[in-house]
Amino acid sequence: MKPQQNSKNMLQQIRAVMAGNADAKDRLDKLVEVIAKNMQAKVCSIYLHQADGFMELWATKGLAASAVHQTRLAPGEGLVGEVVSSLSPLNVENASNHHLFSFHPETDEINFLSFLGVPVLRAGQLLGVLVVQDDKERLFGAETVEALQNVAMVLAEIVASGELISLEELSEAEIHSTRSHTLHGTSIVEGLAMGVAVMFEPHMIGVSRIAEDPEHEIERLESALDDLRKTLDRLFMGKGHAFGEPAREVMNAYRMFAQDQSWFERLCKAAKAGLTAETAVERVRGEYRQRFLAARDPYLRERLHDLEDLSNRLLRHLGGVAIARDLPENTILVARNIGPAELLELDRSRLRGLVLEEGSRTSHAAIVAAAMRLPVVGHLLGLQANVLGGDTILVDGENGQISIRPAVETENSFIERLRVRRQRRATFAKLKNSPAISIDNQRVQLLLNAGLGIDLPHLEETGADGIGLFRTEFQFMLADHLPKQAQLIKLYAEVLTTAGDKPVVFRTLDLGGDKVLPYVSHAQEANPALGWRAIRMAIDRPGMFRYQLRALIHASAGRTLRIMFPLVSTVAEFLQARKLLEQELARLTRFGHTDLPVKLEVGCMIETPALVWQLERLLPKTDFISVGANDLIQYFFAADRENIRVSDRYDPLHPSAVSMLGQIVQAAATHNIPISLCGEMAAQRTDAAILLALGYRQLSVPASAIGPLKQLILSLDIADLSKSLAKWMAESNPDIRKRMRQFAKNANLAM
Repeated sequence: MKPQQNSKNMLQQIRAVMAGNADAKDRLDKLVEVIAKNMQAKVCSIYLHQADGFMELWATKGLAASAVHQTRLAPGEGLVGEVVSSLSPLNVENASNHHLFSFHPETDEINFLSFLGVPVLRAGQLLGVLVVQDDKERLFGAETVEALQNVAMVLAEIVASGELISLEELSEAEIHSTRSHTLHGTSIVEGLAMGVAVMFEPHMIGVSRIAEDPEHEIERLESALDDLRKTLDRLFMGKGHAFGEPAREVMNAYRMFAQDQSWFERLCKAAKAGLTAETAVERVRGEYRQRFLAARDPYLRERLHDLEDLSNRLLRHLGGVAIARDLPENTILVARNIGPAELLELDRSRLRGLVLEEGSRTSHAAIVAAAMRLPVVGHLLGLQANVLGGDTILVDGENGQISIRPAVETENSFIERLRVRRQRRATFAKLKNSPAISIDNQRVQLLLNAGLGIDLPHLEETGADGIGLFRTEFQFMLADHLPKQAQLIKLYAEVLTTAGDKPVVFRTLDLGGDKVLPYVSHAQEANPALGWRAIRMAIDRPGMFRYQLRALIHASAGRTLRIMFPLVSTVAEFLQARKLLEQELARLTRFGHTDLPVKLEVGCMIETPALVWQLERLLPKTDFISVGANDLIQYFFAADRENIRVSDRYDPLHPSAVSMLGQIVQAAATHNIPISLCGEMAAQRTDAAILLALGYRQLSVPASAIGPLKQLILSLDIADLSKSLAKWMAESNPDIRKRMRQFAKNANLAM
């Protein structure tokens, strides 16, 4: 019998067991007997996850019956524990010889050699482990592994439905506290929001999990997928335009993913094995989720969010259910994750914030949320377990945390923060046309960090002095193919036109590391952050680099083109990159192109400590430099600022870091080379004040930081602070941050 036919027969037998009138224990016993027989195995066991983290044996065919409810495996214990840890199948030909084998005498397990265990997962959550064993030393075949995964998928729905097992038996009765609770995560989109929780519950599994007619299920899948694609096309032509080019680019990439033939083929394969269309979607979702989460490629991990969203939408099309649009006023949407299309379909006028159990700053949903100006906090572990629909939630996108069911005092304090934030925004709006001039009459240029079309209106809104950093890689990352040069020229020209007489500095492609393109082959690296990325890629494989340079040159016709190169480690690297730019310009001139810039300025980013010790040779070769403080400081301390375990070692105001930043600005002054600084420290008023005291007069920051920084500068005597900083640095081990806070208090600075 073919494996697929065998799987289908087994699922039909399981269905018959479920339809019987026997009590729960008898049906569980019959269930493991059916699985063991069809798998041609001596043993089948079901372990279920308990509230205390232990895995408890709930049913078995082949092990000692007395071991049921007596055998409990501690977290991570044995081969079952390894399945739990990896959330993937474990296939072992001789279990007793495996280094993780854990023997429990009460099971009489010693005579069984081969072991196959698969996780019982539902919507990414572990419910248990399904195990088959045999007395022969062998590896189970790939078809057997897949069949057992199909059974585990059905078992997950049986367990979750409570048809066989009371859920109270599996976990302690979960009583949601009425007390306030704070969860700490990551700020994905900055902002503050207050509202009521609305649970985003996209999963829809039909009552039936085992198909009577597989061909009919495949037809249902084809029809639902066709409806899904048409809906996405309509959304792309409608709301895909409403929030600008980034949302449109995201939706286009998303539509292409929905056309993926391999996704449909996997769905059909699961249906042919005997699963209903809905269960097939969940089965394939789990398969992809397991594979994508295990991938080191950040792009693949981000595509998981698209797949999750598409799966949810497909389930709704299968069930004929539309996404809920009747949101209450002041909705805070609560979800494990969400896709860009789901977000676009919701009523933005009622949405106040979004909180995610997962989520990331580079996901497609984050890009769309930023376009919608929706505060988002992600990486909130335990979010859905702690929130009930209707709970009041305070979303703090500034500090990356949320408050659930806040105390009256906390809520009142947050309302005051919202009020002050609105007042401050009104104050900053009044300052937008005023130059940033300190009390001692020193002019500071506050420049904007940008990278998408939606950032351009911030120039006018904030009164920024220009764009100090335009990140050019986003257009390459948002699509599934190389952007057309005409598209790049159009975007770059739009940036320059919007800026008018204000300067714009384009940073060339900073790809590699955690920024991987789906249409460019790449090798996995042990340490991507220190690997083949940015200018290194541009020099070694100049095709895409020159492609971008041509677009920048054409877009700058009749204007000044300012370009800087990222992650330069040596003067030789900078000169190689500059030579490629000059060759491209000469080539276009030679071929008679007249749409060329009237002036070219080439700069270098100072992001590696190695380059700090080459400034005397570098500066005469540059037109300007920009200190990329984020990378420079983390490489200086060899501490990843995103890693919570070592982030306390990353301190831009440590005396050694302050000394290095001072050396750079002094070297630039000696050679009369313009210098700016971009990075998170430039946007923090305490850190920015120290930068001003060191001599920096150009800071490139996010739009939200320009108003607060301007207010600070207008209240600051930079010369006075410079004298104080010199005294602090003369001490043996000064706490610069503490000293700066005291200075700000004494000087009544707008901090």
